[in-house]
Amino acid sequence: MGADATAAADLLPGFELRRFQTAGAEIHAAIGGEGPPLLLLHGNPLTHVSWHQVAPALAERYTVVAPDLRGYGDSSKPAGGGDHAAYSFRAMGEDNFEVMRQLGFERFPVAGHDRGARVAFRMALDRPEAIERLAALDIVPTHHVLTHVSLGWGLESYHWFFMAQKAPFPEKLLTADLDYYIDYKLNKKGVGLSIFDPRALAEYKRCTTPAQIHAVCEDYRATVGVDFEMDKADYGQRRLACPVLVIWGSNSHCGRHFKPLEAWSEWAADLRGFAVPTGHYPAEQRPDLILEAFRAFFAGEEPQEPQA
Repeated sequence: MGADATAAADLLPGFELRRFQTAGAEIHAAIGGEGPPLLLLHGNPLTHVSWHQVAPALAERYTVVAPDLRGYGDSSKPAGGGDHAAYSFRAMGEDNFEVMRQLGFERFPVAGHDRGARVAFRMALDRPEAIERLAALDIVPTHHVLTHVSLGWGLESYHWFFMAQKAPFPEKLLTADLDYYIDYKLNKKGVGLSIFDPRALAEYKRCTTPAQIHAVCEDYRATVGVDFEMDKADYGQRRLACPVLVIWGSNSHCGRHFKPLEAWSEWAADLRGFAVPTGHYPAEQRPDLILEAFRAFFAGEEPQEPQA
């Protein structure tokens, strides 16, 4: 794994890289554009670079803030604690509320992919006064995932339960060959057909370190523990107050094993969404479709489902 973080800047021309101290972490973020704010949250095992094909165009209309979640990329990797709560979606959300506050933004829309979408969900549920709109890429809510486990989803999403095992078991196995692991996970399970820009893939590999692997495992341990408990307490009691857009890949584990709009309707009344012809990484596989949908949705318009 390389150690040069400057390559990420080449993927987001015109963006400034900054660090923000929060109550529990130091967050690395790229900021670009001007105008109203828009927060973009990446997934696992990615970094803020995963937005590189849509963020520059969005920065023509918005002040785009794209952080590395705590534990990921060049953000700090604090200890998870005995119950792993330092890696809960609430803790990650609080980091990003603080980043936005330091930039002068008290209320803003947010888009998230994968883990970032789960962070965004918790942010919108916890602080409805702060989140204007929520766009989620290729997930259904965590409570639905963990109460609707199927054989097909489990085989594709083995990492949810493997990475949640007690430390250091998954860490030792995953760090035995980090290059093999990240290639297998991101390159079509080792077939060698990558959808990623080589520069972005190199950045994901650079950031896949033993410290990040441990942090990601803490993230998944928190998910099946404190996050699930929060969701169980909120289920049927609280709903998302903001407009919600859900987009999923028709050929992703989300699209194949869940009915996303039905799952999201348990939490959101103001809901719209559709599938796009991608796998699990829509913003990198079909950025044109994601950019079009985001532009409409965040402008208060109804995004149009792509025509087959």
